[in-house]
Parts: sequence; structure tokens; C-alpha cells
Amino acid sequence: MSEVVNTALAALERSLDRRLIAALEVCARCGICAESCHVYASDPAPAHVPAARAEAVRTIYRRQHDPLGRLFPWLAGAKDLTESALDALVETAFASCTLCRRCTINCPLGVDTALIMRAARSMLTSTGKAPEMLVMLADAAIARGENADEFREIYREIVASLEEEAQEKTGDPTLRIPLDKEGADILYVGLSGAHTILPAAILFHEAGAKWTLSMFEASNYGLFLGDPTKAKAIAKRIIDEAMRLGVKEVVLTECGHAYTVLRWEAPNWFGGDFPFRVRSIVEVLADYVQEGRLLLDPSVNTEPVTYHDSCNLARNGGLIEAPRIVLRAAVQHFVEMTPHGKENFCCGGGGGLVAVPEWFETRMRAGAKKAEQIRAAGAPVVATSCENCNLQLTDLNSYYKLDVKVVGLMELVVNALLAEKRRQALPLQEAA
Repeated sequence: MSEVVNTALAALERSLDRRLIAALEVCARCGICAESCHVYASDPAPAHVPAARAEAVRTIYRRQHDPLGRLFPWLAGAKDLTESALDALVETAFASCTLCRRCTINCPLGVDTALIMRAARSMLTSTGKAPEMLVMLADAAIARGENADEFREIYREIVASLEEEAQEKTGDPTLRIPLDKEGADILYVGLSGAHTILPAAILFHEAGAKWTLSMFEASNYGLFLGDPTKAKAIAKRIIDEAMRLGVKEVVLTECGHAYTVLRWEAPNWFGGDFPFRVRSIVEVLADYVQEGRLLLDPSVNTEPVTYHDSCNLARNGGLIEAPRIVLRAAVQHFVEMTPHGKENFCCGGGGGLVAVPEWFETRMRAGAKKAEQIRAAGAPVVATSCENCNLQLTDLNSYYKLDVKVVGLMELVVNALLAEKRRQALPLQEAA
């Protein structure tokens, strides 16, 4: 065997735990997973059946661990791993699967194909065959954590500029965007870009929250790479920051995979529960609405709005009702997609695909089912609570000529909040 093949096999061995072994062992090859997959629904090729994708890893696993596969590989459907097979696995694990797990919840045996694909990604990453863009993004995040002091002062200047913009937008000179504030209740973790910081700053200020902004971004490309070392290093920056500042909870911006990492994966990586709570901004906004801490005027959002459930927030995270509580308070006319919630189809850009330029056509084809859903909903506005979904839906809108507007949930809430503040500021006769 070549060194590359040995490295890949070692990565597979490191990935093997009871969950992965069960997923590799129990598939009945019934094919029910086919119709549940957005890639297959958009392009019904045999290679796009989730079970077929997983079989590419199962054949390798059987050759190493199945007694029959070791003795009579042709009989057990086992194969030796080769470098050409690894090259073919790139398309299977990275480009054809978004790790959405819709196949898993529809599988009668609960086979976790996404877990198998993450193991395949780990094999590819360990041999230098992962998409270069995902590696660069993961490494950049780690570098920022390792050189936080160098970034801090530059970031303070950026935040000061954003604070002025938020004050101008709200007409409230008392609005602050605190950074590095010890003893705050909330550590808010945004993404690169003002669009995830400004709305949150306005909403936290209006709700009277004691919060502080994280130095780091929420995204974790180590997860997409199937690289536990990098994924842990990226997550640890936020965990250490939360511990240092003594916050009660970490609130993550509208990002599905960031929520999955810190809420569900990281506690297992670091040996148990954290001394702080981890929530999505979607959950926090739902609480604020129900508690009356955000007064909204839905009349400003007059057009019908439909909602795209992020796979990681809804299907994998259970956040189904929270965004709907917010939407019903922030818009006049909310329209459900069919199907929605945990059965909602993936947008086609998850699993890191949206960050890889050369896979644009691949993800546009995979998003055909989502485009069909949007058309059927008939709403001119599509809201979502995930950055990757927002980018993918925006591209689908242009590619399939859907003629809709794609917005983040926070954007709709801020519109309704500012409209209510303007209404309250009107003289009584004008308001009437």
C-alpha cells in the first residue's frame, strides 16, 4: 500500500466508534433513503442514493474489519483502498452530500449516512485531498485564535464604526456594542461581516440585555473537513473566551453548523457540559418576543413570507417552533413551505459546498428541489436563519429566476422593531 492509502486508512480507524460502526453495519439496502435526499430528488442518478454514497466507505471498512471481507472480498463486497478510489471519494463525500441527515430520519434503521461521509472527509483531509478553500478558511480561523492580541485593537476600531452605524440607524446615541466585557450575561458570536453584528446589537440593546461581542466568528470549517483537531481548536477559542469573561450563555448568530458544533459536538469533545448555556439567536429572539421585551410592528413586513428551515437548526438541532414564534410576531403573512420543519429539504449549499467556487453548478443542480419548494410556496420573501442557507438561496433565486427576496430572520425583526419605534414616536394625531 502507498503512504497516502495508509494515511487514509489510519484516519478511518480513528473515526471508528460505536455510532459509525453501527451506521456501517446495519444498512438493509432498501433504498428508502433515495427519495429523501435532495440531491437524488434533483438529479435521480444511482450514485446520488445515500446508501450508494455510504457503500463507497463500507467496501473499504469490510476489507479491513469483516472476516469474510478479508478472506473473500469479492463475496462480501469488500475492496482494497486505492488512490484512484480516494480521488473518486472527493465527489462522493464533499460535493454530493451536504450532511443534512434527511436520509437518516427517513431510514427505518436510522443509518447515519452523514456520519459516514464525515469519516470519508476525514480520510480525504488527512491525505491532502480536501477542497483547498475549506482548508484555508479553517486555518485562518485557527490563526486568528492564536494571534488574538494582534487582531483585538483592529477589531475594536471596526466595532466602534459599527456602533456609530447602529446608533444612526436607531437614532439612539446610548446604543453600545461592548467588546471583551467581563461579567456580561451573553457572549454573542457573529460571523465575518456587519450583517450579523448590527441587527443583533440593535435587538440586544432594545431588549435590555447585558451582552458582549465575541472576538471570533462562529463558523467552524474544521467540522466540514472532518478534521477533529482543527474543529476543536476553532471551537476552543470561543469556549476559552466565554470562560474568561464569565458569561452565563453563548449565543450564536444565524449559522446552522456553528450551532451544531458548539451545542452538540463540542461538549463531547471537551468532556462534558460547559458552565454556560449555548443557544442560537433564534431561541433568544423567541424568548424576547414572548416576554414582551421586543415590541414589533408587523405591518412594515407586508409581503407574504415563507421560511426555509436550516438542516442543522431544525432537523439536527430541534429548533422548529422558535423561528415561527418570531415570524408570526414580525410579519403580516407567514406561509409554510411543504414539507417543512424536520422534513424540510436541504437548500443544497450545506456541508461547506457554498464556500467552494468550483462547485457552483453542482450545488445549483442539488438545489433544484429547494427551488421547486420556494415556487410552490408562492411567497415573494424567503426568510432563513443560517448564513450558508442565505447565500445558497440567493444564488438559487438568480439561477432559477425565482423572483423572490431572501432575508435573514434578524433583518425582518429589526424592520418590525424600528417601525414600532417610529410609530410610538409619532404625535397622537399622526399615529391615529
